[in-house]
Amino acid sequence: MENRDIAAVFEKISNLVRILQEDSKWAFKAAAYDRAKRSIESFPERLEDIARDPKRKLTEVPGVGEDLAKKIGELLETGKLTYLEEQLAKIPASLLDLLQLQTVGPQKVRLFYKELDIRTVDDLEAAAKAGKLRDLPGMSVKSEENILKAIEVYRRASGRFRLDTAAETAEELTEYLRKFKGVEEITPAGSLRRGRETVGDLDLLVTGRDHAGIADHFASYPGIGQILAKGEDKVSVKLQNDLQVDVRLLEHSAYGAALQYFTGSKEHNVALRERAKKKGWKLSEYGLYHGEKVIASRTEEEVYEKLGLPWIPPELRENLGEIEAAEEGKLPKLVELADIKGDLQMHTTASDGQSSVEEMAEAAKQLGYEYILITDHSKAVTIANGLDEKRAVEHIKRIHAARKKVQGIEIWAGAEVDILGDGRLDYSDELLRQMDIVLVSVHSRMTMPAEEMTERLLKALRNPYVRILGHPTGRQILKRDPFSFDLEKVFAEAQKQGVILELNGNPERLDLCDRHVKLARERGMKVIISTDAHHPEHLKLMRYGVMTARRGWLEKKDVLNTLPPEKLLKSLRALPK
Repeated sequence: MENRDIAAVFEKISNLVRILQEDSKWAFKAAAYDRAKRSIESFPERLEDIARDPKRKLTEVPGVGEDLAKKIGELLETGKLTYLEEQLAKIPASLLDLLQLQTVGPQKVRLFYKELDIRTVDDLEAAAKAGKLRDLPGMSVKSEENILKAIEVYRRASGRFRLDTAAETAEELTEYLRKFKGVEEITPAGSLRRGRETVGDLDLLVTGRDHAGIADHFASYPGIGQILAKGEDKVSVKLQNDLQVDVRLLEHSAYGAALQYFTGSKEHNVALRERAKKKGWKLSEYGLYHGEKVIASRTEEEVYEKLGLPWIPPELRENLGEIEAAEEGKLPKLVELADIKGDLQMHTTASDGQSSVEEMAEAAKQLGYEYILITDHSKAVTIANGLDEKRAVEHIKRIHAARKKVQGIEIWAGAEVDILGDGRLDYSDELLRQMDIVLVSVHSRMTMPAEEMTERLLKALRNPYVRILGHPTGRQILKRDPFSFDLEKVFAEAQKQGVILELNGNPERLDLCDRHVKLARERGMKVIISTDAHHPEHLKLMRYGVMTARRGWLEKKDVLNTLPPEKLLKSLRALPK
């Protein structure tokens, strides 16, 4: 069992405790599970390995005491948790589905269940449409509208999985498959290889000796919920989290053609087949054919070359101009993870992070970074323990002290300053001028009308100390749509003021999305890619931000944090003197 699976169980318990509220200590219990959940999901070692080591204890994990350690032990030993099952038995299981809706937390689920006996998403939708929610405590007509919008988002997202879930699953399955001696090559294809923000199913292309043996080995993977089909060339399963995985067993001679076919979008592949057809050829997952003769199949490069094209990076294979650019020799030289020299959004224990400034800096050094920007929350984000002005000044001093302690990396003092509802910033200009780089973002009132949200953002961008606009559209993948605003106006104002747009690489956000990244590039705007890290392990999420940048056709020159520190600072908006 992986750490994220254990963390998910603790999150479920926290939600159940809040819904049930069975005793006076419910808030304390829920907070304890929340702390443990955050700590477990970002802990660098597998808890299962610690549990197996007689010299170690699970209580080494921050936030995990004796009681929670016993629960983790039970989970690892049996795959189940008696306490969780006891709590689940007290409510309809479908109530937990309501927590997938934007703006609906455990307290509202409790309210809806207790007052209106709402048990399912369908029940909630019917109640909202009938106007039954608006008279409940803390609810209004606007609340009903927002819930109906959230249900739309939920239904659109059904059956989709975030990019990081798919990537981590592919890595686990690859590791498992490699335990079979006959396996040689394994490559994830499809939406995952193209770096799409969500994935519907997972394709793994495998070569090796003894296809039947590989198929049997994969079918024994312990995380499988259901085997859908099993043959000599393909095994299809649904994992316990409902993600469908297709393992395709291939011959070396056709590996390149299959990799091209199962990676490209439908539209990209149709365009290539039409190109082949014009030459009197046929292109399929088995190869490029002239009659019965195979012209190309072993590698992707030779398939594209025979079609008169250079190899096209997987992230671009969406039939959005990449074939024409390839024909004209104008494919971009896409930014790579190795180009990134620093991370410009992260949080520490000063607000809602889990590590100190020094720990974040040391972890960044291990990644080869030359600089980091510390951006703890401002006071408006109370749920994240945001810093008031006095605490912010003290924090700046701590960051300056950390610069002297941690050699070999620049540590800049900043903040993620909240853009208030009227466009003012959560800190005074007097405080902002003490920071090296100020990043601003929206965390509240996300459902305000588009015109008001646009003016709110424009006003914030005009503050002379603002240098970066963080997660500009406010979306959360599979949970929350972007807030409404005039994107063209905001982009234009950011460009005019010299404010850099952030591509937030956290796979929960990937904000800017690939389309907006490409729009920024077409306007000649630069971006920064950051992770919004709350723990040293989160710094590794940069790879997802880079994938999205590549999908937006960005080159190294388009991303400011590919620059060394002195050049980066000179490229940012000049501060008032």
